[in-house]
Amino acid sequence: MKKLLLLFALIGCVTWSNAKGQRVKYNFNSDWEIHVGDISLQQVMGASAKSWKRVTLPHAFNEDEAFRVQIYEHTDTVVWYRKSFRLPRNVAGNKIFLEFEGIRFGGEFFVNGKSVGIHENGVMAFGFDITDYIDYGKVNVISARIDNSWKYKERATGSGYQWNDKNFNANYGGIPKNVYLHVAPRLYQTLPLFSNLKTTGTYVYAREMDVTKRRAMVFAESEVRNEFPVAKEFSMEMSVEDADGRIVKTISSGILQLAAGETTTVKMGTRVEDMHFWSWGYGYLYNVYTVLKVDGKPIDVVKTRTGFRKTRFADGKVWLNDRVIQIKGYAERTSNEWPAVGLSVPAWLSDFSNKMMVESNANTVRWMHVTPWKQDVESCDRVGLMQLMPAGDAEKDVSDRRWGQRVELMRDAIIYNRNNPSVVFYESGNESISEEHMEEMKAVRDRYDPYGGRAIGSREMLDSKVAEYGGEMLYINKSAHIPMFATEYCRDEALRKYWDDYSFPFHQDGEGSKYYRSTVTNTSKPLADASAYNRNQDSFFKELIIRWNDYYRVRPGTGDRVSSGGLKIHFHDSNTHFRGAENYRRSGVTDAMRIPKDGFFAHQVMWDGWVDTEKERTYICGHWNYSDTIVKPVYVVSTADKVELFVNGRSLGWGTRSDHFLFTFPRVKWEKGVVEAVGCNEKGEVLSRSSKETAGEAAMIRLKAITAPDGFKADGADMALIEVEVTDNEGRRCPLANQIIRFELQGEAEWLGGIAKGEEGNYVLSQELPVECGVNKVLIRSTKKPERLGWLHLLRD
Repeated sequence: MKKLLLLFALIGCVTWSNAKGQRVKYNFNSDWEIHVGDISLQQVMGASAKSWKRVTLPHAFNEDEAFRVQIYEHTDTVVWYRKSFRLPRNVAGNKIFLEFEGIRFGGEFFVNGKSVGIHENGVMAFGFDITDYIDYGKVNVISARIDNSWKYKERATGSGYQWNDKNFNANYGGIPKNVYLHVAPRLYQTLPLFSNLKTTGTYVYAREMDVTKRRAMVFAESEVRNEFPVAKEFSMEMSVEDADGRIVKTISSGILQLAAGETTTVKMGTRVEDMHFWSWGYGYLYNVYTVLKVDGKPIDVVKTRTGFRKTRFADGKVWLNDRVIQIKGYAERTSNEWPAVGLSVPAWLSDFSNKMMVESNANTVRWMHVTPWKQDVESCDRVGLMQLMPAGDAEKDVSDRRWGQRVELMRDAIIYNRNNPSVVFYESGNESISEEHMEEMKAVRDRYDPYGGRAIGSREMLDSKVAEYGGEMLYINKSAHIPMFATEYCRDEALRKYWDDYSFPFHQDGEGSKYYRSTVTNTSKPLADASAYNRNQDSFFKELIIRWNDYYRVRPGTGDRVSSGGLKIHFHDSNTHFRGAENYRRSGVTDAMRIPKDGFFAHQVMWDGWVDTEKERTYICGHWNYSDTIVKPVYVVSTADKVELFVNGRSLGWGTRSDHFLFTFPRVKWEKGVVEAVGCNEKGEVLSRSSKETAGEAAMIRLKAITAPDGFKADGADMALIEVEVTDNEGRRCPLANQIIRFELQGEAEWLGGIAKGEEGNYVLSQELPVECGVNKVLIRSTKKPERLGWLHLLRD
């Protein structure tokens, strides 16, 4: 028996602060309680804490079902959330707002037993003005009754919501996103929360951008409201702060006046020199401060985190900062979930996942079906990943109340996310919509985001005269007009555990479920050939190369009519609609714990450039641990003109090239040692190399802790990602290791675990699970006790 110990330190954190006389934004995630099942409001207000579970938000009540059960079995019921809090008497006279980044699905909210409003679209952020409901200096209770029924109906109309769909929109119910409390003066800048509050907040944008000379005009439009009983005089100041914390420009308005009860928009602009433009892989962000002053003194400061980039959409192409870029990336489920927790992960873990997309050389992510969580939107800003932001849809245009719901969701989403530079496209539907509906969506964009440099369109819309981009799913589209790119391609599925036909556990490529579940009828039917949904890693690797070449060969620069690129469906495996043998979707180039499959590296090679490949790369598919009798094909992806294969220094000749990037060596006899692929140009000059080495017997277990840059925080919501790897005595990963690892966790942390193929529930939450292909990962979550986490014991028989 072998035993490893991993020691953590927990860092205590304080979320409450005091800023008397100015706006304060409080993190409102701590010290909530949940009760699963419907009870009366009277019971909520009087129930003892013993019957409630204490949680830190964000927290879906059914989080532990993520990847443990199929999406159709996600629990839907009524759940109550409540939180007690105090506000000091000295904030009386200010405005008090609640901001929810989103709930699932519909909810009614109460403060001290009185209803303050409802929210029902199950996706977007919303707010409440609770000023008149607060008892200052006393204990206040906020409570929320949330219903995440798959069949939830809008109260006023009885209409369902098209995107509340059992195929695409995983149902992590309750409050799975962040909550904030704002304290502001009665003369204030509004919040970008149109639902309930009917306010639009601050809008920051750039015009007259000169990328070469690194300058632009930067504007801020801030909505200001006066809730004093008398008119007020004020001035506005705008400051631009760069990423190093230097104020690079400040301007001020003259004296303005606003009548009692009135709302106005103050617009300011200035030229900024020596600008850094936000770009792919370069998430350069500025802080723009809009400061409302009375008698020369600041009374309300709003910080807008944003970036500036120049876009153009024409001639079948997309330009970013005056440079043509071919769309390369992923169509990703908006839930972006992890086993045992769903979507509710700390921001650093969102960065970890989204940055991996960039590391695979993706430049774009298309969030599918519903608007992404603000945390993911901001994460893409930081890592430099362009986004397609949808409103809400399932698979078709609609004409009843459901269309009105979609328009309202798009309005709210644009207002909330229009300052995020990574949002480059607005998607009006997951299928084509009518020209009239496209005009309506375009009008929403033009009203609330006229200067954001964002194209609005829809999937398909191939012959639209209104849409500003389009794209298919199953075909290769070319255009000399609006950009056309594949909004999702390659729906094939592959389990990370299966290398090839020749490796343990000897899964024959294509073997698995012979049924196909329709996303339209939600029924299963026999399928004569389901091999595409039950691939091994090697055939998945080849398929990704073949499919990407379809877009590469008609890339910008190859003619007047070109493809603007394509988005491979799923970056990581997802707890949504599936067609393969498992109970979740395995179309990702990483598994659910973000461990790469070989397809990840295929993209890394092929996508390394804005249009053409700009860095020479080569990668050998698979591993180099077989038995002496094995003769097998070796597949190599390379940007080179030709590839030569060597085994232990002996040349096996040049590979057969196909689909531009794929080089095949059909019959290679395995020998212990090193296999190396050398990519060369036509002259025989070496451009790049890749090698794999035979690993020895499993001898060691290696642990690696991945945490936030500032440590593992005792806030009840932070997480640590633990990688466990089986290696030989030389530290080389053992690619065929599949041993069960037993974990014991002591001290202040909660076990969440990982995922693996095997038992019912996919080992989710289990403290025993196998490594697969020599590696796995697990999650643990902190508690609120800032004490030393004792030990993580790791045992292997």
